Amino acid sequence: MLVSLKNKLLLTALCGLTIVASCSKGSDPSPVNPVYPPTTPPTVSTSVQLSTNAKFGTIMTDGNGKTLYVFSMDAKGSSECTGGCEIAWPVYYTADLTVPTGVAASDLATITRADGKKQTTYKGWPLYTYANDVAKGDVNGDGSGGIWFVAKPDYSIMLANAQLVGSNGTSYLDGGVEGTGLTQYLTDGAGKTLYAYTPDTFNTNTYTKADLSNNPTWPIYESDILNVPSALKKDMMFQITAAGKKQLTYKGHPLYYYGPDAKRGDNKGVSVPKPGVWPILTINTAPLK
Repeated sequence: MLVSLKNKLLLTALCGLTIVASCSKGSDPSPVNPVYPPTTPPTVSTSVQLSTNAKFGTIMTDGNGKTLYVFSMDAKGSSECTGGCEIAWPVYYTADLTVPTGVAASDLATITRADGKKQTTYKGWPLYTYANDVAKGDVNGDGSGGIWFVAKPDYSIMLANAQLVGSNGTSYLDGGVEGTGLTQYLTDGAGKTLYAYTPDTFNTNTYTKADLSNNPTWPIYESDILNVPSALKKDMMFQITAAGKKQLTYKGHPLYYYGPDAKRGDNKGVSVPKPGVWPILTINTAPLK
């Protein structure tokens, strides 16, 4: 009973809804309550499931129907939720990766965290539950701090929070300015960085050649309009045809990958051929007209 009360007090003090953003690595560089390390073990259940939610439609849950979440700081595929963060956002792990209908087996995997614990991932995003979700189907954690989102099986767009590092090794901020700091930007559903091309006009790809000879360098982002995190609006997306391919646009900007972004979380294209030509996109990106 004393242990339970102590944990509740820690949760209230550290990770209440009003300050949950401070419980994530990156939002506050200082350690969160280093005197009391987290005691919450990874959540264990029989399997990942798909459930229907009145607000979000089809969402991912654990075997008991508890909502699963992704963290935009985890763009590189490793967990950045450590220390006190884990009290509010328990690590989710299941040894039984039974694949629900509608999910590709290759999209579910297990990673070993820096602390040695295992964690289940979906499309490379480590999965978590939320301590303030009490009842089955609760989605109280979505949107917390603008960096936590309900896990869905079919996001066509996700948000990453990461340092921008160009192919020249220089660190950048949004807008092509040199500097260190986190930028929140658009990725595909698997966390791969998306870019705009500055010469493009509204819903018009001016880069890709008809024979697709330059497509390997800046591949078209081919996607249907599926789901987007709650911080974005689905009507900002549109699908065009470019060089015979279906291309997703955001606020009128055709979306591209950068071919040399070999690893999840890479954003090397921001410096090619110079900053500002191939920018990342953010919530505040101005629409093309």
